[in-house]
Amino acid sequence: MSSQSDLARLRLADFVERFRGQMIPLSGKFAYFPASLPLTGEDIDEYLQEPIAALPPAMVAELPPVNLLLAPHLERNGGKGQKAGDAYITAERPAESKAVFSAELMRGGESFLAFAIQEQEVADYHYRFYHGLAKLISQRWNGESQMAYSKLLREELCAGVHGEVDEQSWHLKQGLVRRQVNLRRETKGFQEYAVSSFIDTLTLYLHGICCDIDVETGPRQLPSRYLRRRLDLLYGLYPPPAGYAVFPEDLSPPK
Repeated sequence: MSSQSDLARLRLADFVERFRGQMIPLSGKFAYFPASLPLTGEDIDEYLQEPIAALPPAMVAELPPVNLLLAPHLERNGGKGQKAGDAYITAERPAESKAVFSAELMRGGESFLAFAIQEQEVADYHYRFYHGLAKLISQRWNGESQMAYSKLLREELCAGVHGEVDEQSWHLKQGLVRRQVNLRRETKGFQEYAVSSFIDTLTLYLHGICCDIDVETGPRQLPSRYLRRRLDLLYGLYPPPAGYAVFPEDLSPPK
């Protein structure tokens, strides 16, 4: 690809404007571009084909066109007032304090998700890939899923259920419980927490469809029976594609 030599260091927004016409189509709404990074057939399977094939069709229907940019490294701009698209795609490993592993940008109704994959585990990439898609879904949260998930969260809060799925939603939950006495009220704090919790839980759900993952245990982790209720809800909203299992009981018994 003739443009690869020009990508030693390029701002994400500039990259999108320059190379969006060279995206390589994948199935459905997805396309990709290997920025300064040759990909083998095995790489394409692991980073693109396999995680995309595991996506629930009902969820894919809600997504905008998604362009995946696979880069060696990503570097934060570091300046004040940094905006989406200010991260840099770079061939050189940045200082640890400036390294980021994903970045996103919307242009003309299309999503551009950039991922740093050099020296990164495939499992970590899968997590970031599904987290990026979960964020896109949260931005298009429809009435049914939003109401159902928010109702579930309020029931947990009123029952004093501790823990969350990931760090961001856990911190927002802690702040909400400290500041808000009536946890049934629709407040900005609850809305922020609900969106973050939805993203984290949907990420876990999607990752679990694709891959055999372990749910971390610990004092901050949501108790398993409440996590199962959330996953059951997501299963109803976004059933997995044919041939994929979510829960142990979905697995076909050995013959």
